Amino acid sequence: MSIEPVQPAYQWGMRMIALDDLCNDGSFTERGENDWLAGAGTVCEIVDVGEVVKSGNCVVGCTKNETAPAVDGLLAEEGAVS
Repeated sequence: MSIEPVQPAYQWGMRMIALDDLCNDGSFTERGENDWLAGAGTVCEIVDVGEVVKSGNCVVGCTKNETAPAVDGLLAEEGAVS
């Protein structure tokens, strides 16, 4: 039996918007558990297959239910907290 590879929902480099607040699940040991990583509405981008997004200098794993494609031309805010 062969298993067909699953194509990613989004491509590397796509601009995305966080639909929910993305909080630390314990993956970031230098931050407290449940600390805010990216707020709802934050513009971010796909940096790896599997819904890994970068917001500021923070790379966060998330699900496709937590992000949506950003409209063309939408840019991250200057000095966004991450």
